[in-house]
Amino acid sequence: MSVIEYNFEQYKTLGPIIYKKEKYKLQVELLKLQEDVIKNKRRIALCFEGRDTAGKSSTINFFSEHLRPTNFRYIHLGIPTKDEKNNWFKRWEMHLPEEGKIALFDRSWYTRALTEPTLGYCTKKHYEEFMTNVNKWEDKLISNGIEVVKFYFSIDKDQQQRRLSARKNSRLKYWKLSASDKLMVNKWDVFTLYKNQMFDLTARTNSPWIIINANNKMIARLSALRYILNTLEYEDKQTLEPPKWGEDLGQYSCYIEGVLFDNLNYEQYKILAPFSD
Repeated sequence: MSVIEYNFEQYKTLGPIIYKKEKYKLQVELLKLQEDVIKNKRRIALCFEGRDTAGKSSTINFFSEHLRPTNFRYIHLGIPTKDEKNNWFKRWEMHLPEEGKIALFDRSWYTRALTEPTLGYCTKKHYEEFMTNVNKWEDKLISNGIEVVKFYFSIDKDQQQRRLSARKNSRLKYWKLSASDKLMVNKWDVFTLYKNQMFDLTARTNSPWIIINANNKMIARLSALRYILNTLEYEDKQTLEPPKWGEDLGQYSCYIEGVLFDNLNYEQYKILAPFSD
């Protein structure tokens, strides 16, 4: 089993000034990667999996903020039709990246390994067929030149509860609380079982799972992007030096629902940062 827990130690004391500097530096490098993808007609598929409220969508927005819009695609598929349920891989093949493009999957074909069996949205036969064939299907993608990166955003149960409560009471984000989110609250252990089975069977040397600690969304975004830039090759690649510790000591602030919280000490900032805009 090839599971990589990617925790960038220098981000443990991340504050707003370092975050902004790191964000800029990493996004510049990501744009270089995209230029290389375009120039050399590469095809990159980035898969973002994890529990509800883990920060998958916000990380994708973070990744794509300054990319050339004509050369990346955001994929978030809705409820599958009957035909799509029975032809699962074909459903996703329609959305694989073309030459010169990056595809960002906000949940991917692994929905069938996680959410669907957890909530009973697929049959046992569907699940077993997927788990039996997904490695061969992925190997085919890789042999056809598609570079596949699989992220799993991991959060604690208490953190998820806090985020769901914040989402429910938010005047801007209440609509994100779906019926499936509500059902998943009581399915934590079932989801964990399927997650572990997915790792056991589909984490391989040529296609590992990258686990990102997503209890702090800002750290998760930077860590995921740093992993991409450290792992994939591209023209004019710069060595990414770690941030300097203490660069923003005593200068902590964040926005939550548009409200500024400033003059925070680091302990206060650590509590509020996971809920920041």
